[in-house]
Amino acid sequence: MSGCRQAPRSLTLLCRQKPWVQEGRVHPAAFLRSFTTSPLIPDEALPKPVSVSTPTLDPALVSTPKEERILMRMGVKPIGSRRRRAALQSSMNIPFEQLPYQCFQEARRILLADREEKLKEIEVVRARIARLREQDAVVSGGEKEKQTRLRSMTDQLEKLKILADVNDPVVKKRYEDGVGDMNKPIYRYLASKEWRKYRRPLLVQRITQMSVIPDILPHIDPVMDIRLAFSRHAVQPGDFVDSRVSEVLPKLRVQVFDKGERLISLVVVDPDAPDIESDAFKYRCHFLAANIKISPTETSLPLSKLSSDAQVLLPWLPPFAQKGSPYHRYSIFLLQQPDGKELDVAALRETVQRDGFNLRAFKDKHLLRPVGVHMFRSIWDSGTAGVMKKAGIEGAEVEFKRKRVEPLKKPVLPLPRKKPEPQWKFR
Repeated sequence: MSGCRQAPRSLTLLCRQKPWVQEGRVHPAAFLRSFTTSPLIPDEALPKPVSVSTPTLDPALVSTPKEERILMRMGVKPIGSRRRRAALQSSMNIPFEQLPYQCFQEARRILLADREEKLKEIEVVRARIARLREQDAVVSGGEKEKQTRLRSMTDQLEKLKILADVNDPVVKKRYEDGVGDMNKPIYRYLASKEWRKYRRPLLVQRITQMSVIPDILPHIDPVMDIRLAFSRHAVQPGDFVDSRVSEVLPKLRVQVFDKGERLISLVVVDPDAPDIESDAFKYRCHFLAANIKISPTETSLPLSKLSSDAQVLLPWLPPFAQKGSPYHRYSIFLLQQPDGKELDVAALRETVQRDGFNLRAFKDKHLLRPVGVHMFRSIWDSGTAGVMKKAGIEGAEVEFKRKRVEPLKKPVLPLPRKKPEPQWKFR
């Protein structure tokens, strides 16, 4: 009986137990768990939510493609090669110029001594230039001769600046990492050398092989590196671009290799626009802008951010190739304006026409110098009709067919052949 009496007595004590009061308020768990024998769990013992923090990625240490893609989405470019970044993760993080290799340090001492000699020569040339500028033009043989000597001495000064740093491993490392200052001659020289090694010969080959030169301009000597992209699609010279991709304005990255700012004009020309009336081809200008400022450090050229009042003469017309026509060669030309003078956009807007645009006449009239070129191709695809309809361009239902050319000379019928006589006869 004693065991039976103890059970209701413990239940009675639980019912009379006071609710759990914490910080002046009644905890709701006191009423929910009033008939249990297990102790209540205080708030300090409850599991707290774990805050997951995104790890910070170092562009000098990422070594997997996934981490590289994350950095690229954030607008940060990985530094150096993937193999080098993976090796740096397990290294002792020693500065590059303090690597404990005796041969490396001895070579650096020799290079530093050579650099000191070049710096002394630079000071001598600078002093000569200063004296020549203060000298009277009559003593120098005339103003023309004085300017010629100044240009020659300035070129020699720039060459000495390059020779002072061209063999420095720290300079080469900074250039390969993409952190070089393009205001310095050595980094412009290294960038120009890399461009002229592969990208420029490829560009010249494409514009010559596809007859962009001389169909649009008789001659061009590219001195600027142009990189073209539609959204995230990088375009190499001569690539075919889908009409739905090229519907939006492209992004250009222009790298110049000489110092100073300059103004350029940008022209996008299609030399393969069909002319039905004359049964031939004509030029069509798809974009025209002027007074665009670029420099060695200002390389980005987003066409969508150009001023529609002071820079854009003809807005972007989406590239299109009608059905049956051959592929169209859309050529992008950069023309440097003389002496940094701005063109009168308001006056040009009244004279420039999109159809029949002649780039040769435009260049000669305004004394422009072609300095850069790029190109891509387009042909009829499944999205061309929709692009033309969206842009309000007529002719999507037109299909071009090759016309059979009748020969001018009448065909000459072969003479009838005589049957050969048998060499033997039946008797």
